[in-house]
Amino acid sequence: MLTFELRTRSRGLEMNFNSKVLFLCPYPIAHSPSQRFRFEQYFGILQAAGFQVKVSPFLSVTGWQVLYRPGNYFIKLITIVRGFLLRWVQLFTLPAYDWVFIHREAAPLGPPVFEWIIAKVFRKKIIYDFDDAIWLPNTSEVNNVAGFLKWHGKVKHICRWSYKVSAGNHYLCEYAKGWCKQVVYNPTTIDTEALHNPKLYSIQAKNGIRLGWTGSHSTLKYLNELIPVFEQLQNEFPSLTLRVIADKPPQLSLKFVEFVAWNKETEIEDLIQIDIGLMPLTDDAWAKGKCGFKALQYLALGIPAVVSPVGVNTTIVTQGITGFVCSTDEEWLSGLRTLISDVELRNRMGQEGRTMVEQHYSVRANASSFVGLFR
Repeated sequence: MLTFELRTRSRGLEMNFNSKVLFLCPYPIAHSPSQRFRFEQYFGILQAAGFQVKVSPFLSVTGWQVLYRPGNYFIKLITIVRGFLLRWVQLFTLPAYDWVFIHREAAPLGPPVFEWIIAKVFRKKIIYDFDDAIWLPNTSEVNNVAGFLKWHGKVKHICRWSYKVSAGNHYLCEYAKGWCKQVVYNPTTIDTEALHNPKLYSIQAKNGIRLGWTGSHSTLKYLNELIPVFEQLQNEFPSLTLRVIADKPPQLSLKFVEFVAWNKETEIEDLIQIDIGLMPLTDDAWAKGKCGFKALQYLALGIPAVVSPVGVNTTIVTQGITGFVCSTDEEWLSGLRTLISDVELRNRMGQEGRTMVEQHYSVRANASSFVGLFR
């Protein structure tokens, strides 16, 4: 079984030596940004508070690598079957745990059978965590065939059976409150000390200014919203570059695009080389569930952010202070032209942004709130 245990002890927060927590998650450890920045980076803090932690992902590393690629249907089938078998075996270990933390879902397909058994048969306290509007259909084009099997409607049932719900923004919290009495706003947070810390990295010398975007293949589509803006900017600023950091190249017929394949080992070094961070979104129900992680990454590294006024973006980015919030092509052009031309403004906004992240969206700032989920 692809699990591991963390059992060290140290001083810190209130100690809970007798509490054991089982984390059920979709993806292998250290591979998914959602998991890494929602709960994995808190394992050490839970240890310091005396908790024993065990993690059980549904997917193996091999399964994760093929799941979102075209084809490989037999391997995908074996991956899913294996994941379900692991979950059934995991049920027999439940008596040993005081809490079960479920990120998004216990299994990616089908009704919430495991969640029901955990809550109703074993009567375990479930902490249910999500950072997207996962009750809405939003299936990848690669896996449209499996879309109807995802049972998006199960989210409300899992909320109802949970002891607490941990949601990444207030829009998600409002949904959860319709089904659960104890809903905790638990933002996606940044490790501003050991990871997103500009002092740990050197910025390479370069010619011109570099715009930047980072994300997965599923969010590359949002860059299409800015194609007219990009076309204008690449004509106005010949030395301008657009760096796209993702797990697959963008389909953009633009001269100034620089693609960098996402790599966990170099993700921050690749990101810190940009001068202005971008986070365009479409104004729809799914996008409102986004937790602004791209903007938080930029600001934590001292990079000003230019974003769409959707969801928490308007809370994270303060207009004219830490970046610009833009609705129209004209506003995007104006904000980007200003930042491209003014290095002092970029530096000032970046520093303001980093201070804001440290105070409100850092692991240190949110540590007691996260540990509080298990009290």
